[in-house]
Amino acid sequence: MKKHKKGMSGAMSFIVLFGIVSLFSDMTHEGASSIRGAYLALLGASAGTIGFISGLGELIGYSMRYLFGKLADSTKKYWSLTILGYVLDIAAVPALALVGGDHGWVWACALLVVQRMGKAIKKPAKDTILSFAASQEGIGKSFAIQEVLDQIGAFLGPVLLYLVMLFKTEGTTFQIYSTCFGVLAIPGAITLVLLVATKRKFPNPETFEPSPKEYVPFKMKKEFIFYIGGISLFAFGFLDYSLVLMHISRTYADLARGLAETTSLVNSGTLPLLYAGAMLVDAVSALFFGLLYDKKGVKALGWATVLSAPFVVLVFASHSAVMMLLGVALWGVGMGAQESILKAAVTAMVPKNSRATGYGVFEFFFGLFWFLGSWLLGVLYDISIPAMILVSLAAQLGAIPLYLRSGAQHSVEKA
Repeated sequence: MKKHKKGMSGAMSFIVLFGIVSLFSDMTHEGASSIRGAYLALLGASAGTIGFISGLGELIGYSMRYLFGKLADSTKKYWSLTILGYVLDIAAVPALALVGGDHGWVWACALLVVQRMGKAIKKPAKDTILSFAASQEGIGKSFAIQEVLDQIGAFLGPVLLYLVMLFKTEGTTFQIYSTCFGVLAIPGAITLVLLVATKRKFPNPETFEPSPKEYVPFKMKKEFIFYIGGISLFAFGFLDYSLVLMHISRTYADLARGLAETTSLVNSGTLPLLYAGAMLVDAVSALFFGLLYDKKGVKALGWATVLSAPFVVLVFASHSAVMMLLGVALWGVGMGAQESILKAAVTAMVPKNSRATGYGVFEFFFGLFWFLGSWLLGVLYDISIPAMILVSLAAQLGAIPLYLRSGAQHSVEKA
């Protein structure tokens, strides 16, 4: 294989360059995520509408990935689908700056759905072409590098908007938010320029991985079924950050009245930066567990789950700001470990020529159970927080035996 300067292989160059694309992409849409809920409320959307549209957008975004995964495998138009998805995903964010008027929230909600559709189109194709290069450089390490760069962007996006809001003191709240979405057009444009440059440099990334001698259709093998069961339980029990943030924002004032030191740790000024901090923890844990996956396989998923699952207790059952912050950090550990390892495992289990379908199946079940879990756990939050904690813990820890069965079955089938 040809070597680039400084000994970096073509496959690793592709992984890093695509990771930089992801960095600027995450700056764009994660920056938007940090203020989107407040912006929709400002435009006139009710809390119920925001929750429904957010859940619907995620459900559409994940459920459609199976169809676009099948399309990618049948057409082999990996780059075309990736670019189309990125364009929709990126363009929908700065367009939020243009909505307004009596029904501005309707257009904003429509753009949110468009953005999720863009992610549905691009994800199976993008993950598949990355898997071709990853197969040559270590699957866990390669997806970990991607996740690290992703989360650096996820950290920088909210921080960028924090600075915009800090220095833009004139105008209405709506104008300030509109300016924020407009500023996000800059990293969005950089994303698309780098994406086109990456395609020009690596027009055929599928050549990184040797093709099988004969076509192998996608099949739900036992190892993959156990794996899908495990990731579905995890997705069901792993609380969305919006619920974590809502709980902390509701309780920090009460904590401050009970604990003198709390006011300097958790207050209205630091709440927007908690997500950015969680993204940094996400990046570090992604690299660690990605490298661990290359040595231990899906066992690394079990260890990561044991480490991160207690976050729900620390965030929702503690009466200490320090414990809350530790819980948010463990939430970041879980996100980083799962994001890097989950995709790597699909690469190891599914043949090259049907891998986009495999990614589509994985994304469909993960998104479906994330949506159902978020819905049920949100309902339980209003009824009984202890019950919510128990359900969350049981679902996350219940995934571990299925991970281990999947790993054992993979060893049997590989032998």
